[in-house]
Amino acid sequence: MPLGGGSKCGCCQKTVYFAEEVQCEGKSWHKSCFLCMVCKKNLDSTTVAVHVDEIYCKSCYGKKYGPKGYGFGGGAGCLSMDTGEGLGIKPEVQEAHRPTSNPNASKLAQKAGGSDVCTRCGKAVYAAEKVIGAGNSWHKGCFRCAKCGKGLESTTLADKDGEIYCKGCYAKNFGPKGFGFGQGAGALAHSQ
Repeated sequence: MPLGGGSKCGCCQKTVYFAEEVQCEGKSWHKSCFLCMVCKKNLDSTTVAVHVDEIYCKSCYGKKYGPKGYGFGGGAGCLSMDTGEGLGIKPEVQEAHRPTSNPNASKLAQKAGGSDVCTRCGKAVYAAEKVIGAGNSWHKGCFRCAKCGKGLESTTLADKDGEIYCKGCYAKNFGPKGFGFGQGAGALAHSQ
């Protein structure tokens, strides 16, 4: 403890006396200095998140240092329109859907640096983003119908030659044809 009675504040570096002290990660802070480094909200033991010598509220900490990508607050359930640009975070640009370009899609468990390779885009698929369908690994975002681009689940999936389709596109392109199968007399659908 330095001469003068108290420790130095982690923010303003002035002496912190016992009556105004807040301790976090072995350091002392003035109650008035114990604020988020970004949004300046008052913090307490339940709302503080520490990164090296910096303190943040959990929201700002998550935006700056938390996980990024699909399933981490960027989807349909996310209410915030804040992209984090004020924290130095660059927004991600979503790529358009494209059909599988892998010529040998039927190979099971293709490897690239210890992780599986996505059948659709050919990039590494890690456990947090991996979906298995038709005996292959896919990114959650690539797990879509090859014809219409509709997102798929295990219950809406049909596969042919290593490619995946929604049940509607599969039936239309590979299902039985003729009288009694929706293509004959009395069928309401217009065939091409």
